[in-house]
Amino acid sequence: MSRIKLVLMSSTRALMILRNNTHHLCAKGTVCGRRFGFSTLLNLRNCEGRNVRPYSQSSPTAAETEKGNDTLLKWFLLLIPATTFGLGTWQVQRRKWKLKLIEDLQSRTAAEPIDLPLDLLELKALEYQRVKARGRFDHSRELYVLPRSPVDPEREAQEAGRIMSSGGSGANVITPFHCSDLGITILVNRGYVPRQKINPETRQKGQIDTEVELVGVVRLTEPRKPFIPHNDIDGNRWHYRDIEAMAEVAGTEPIFIDADFVSTVPGGPIGGQTRVTLRNEHMQYIITWYGLCIATSYMWYSKFIRRVPL
Repeated sequence: MSRIKLVLMSSTRALMILRNNTHHLCAKGTVCGRRFGFSTLLNLRNCEGRNVRPYSQSSPTAAETEKGNDTLLKWFLLLIPATTFGLGTWQVQRRKWKLKLIEDLQSRTAAEPIDLPLDLLELKALEYQRVKARGRFDHSRELYVLPRSPVDPEREAQEAGRIMSSGGSGANVITPFHCSDLGITILVNRGYVPRQKINPETRQKGQIDTEVELVGVVRLTEPRKPFIPHNDIDGNRWHYRDIEAMAEVAGTEPIFIDADFVSTVPGGPIGGQTRVTLRNEHMQYIITWYGLCIATSYMWYSKFIRRVPL
């Protein structure tokens, strides 16, 4: 009697489990109907080996979920061409600003020179501005910025993009200049000398000691670029323009000008060593961003509008 009772309890429990399920997977992975009774339990073994057409109540819900995910992905991926288009447009504006800045700097270097101001704050707003002063050079405290090649706009335009330059290597000679009309001493980049002429003993003819009227371009301190060595102050080898440190070593005011080409004297440094160039690679960025915009827009259109598998 107890065995019969145990069998009935087990059968009842099995029926409850089957009724709570919406479908039943057979041993072969097939679905054996939606509603279940005791006969279903008895015929489970008959499902083996048969291809029973599955029925799933959750199919519409799965399809709706997949469609919703597809829509979310569609609009999310649209951000890629939209973002690249925005970046390309931003680079167009940046290029206009850069060209205007270069034009302004070039106009400053070609303008009539003004009297050298003494206010350091005013000088910071006058980089590349032509100024004039009168005084004498002190050749006993020369500084050397090296290695440097002579400024030649025509040659540099022809060699643009080359890895190696055909220009010679030398140094720019920085000389203290006492302004007799202002009563101060400043730093003047007299210009370029080749390597064999760095020693002042080899260019005595160009070491003028008379009072001269000097015209030059205001320059500011430049930051040290990556991979550029630190200045060797003790060895008098300067690799970038650190005006404050140079002024402290030479005993001058932290004012620095590049002498113009007219200041060149026979046997002396070649003046006019001012490069009025700013990095302008915005056209490359414009082409890159707009190119990515076109490519990703086409892929998005093919995938979500034309429904072409990618």
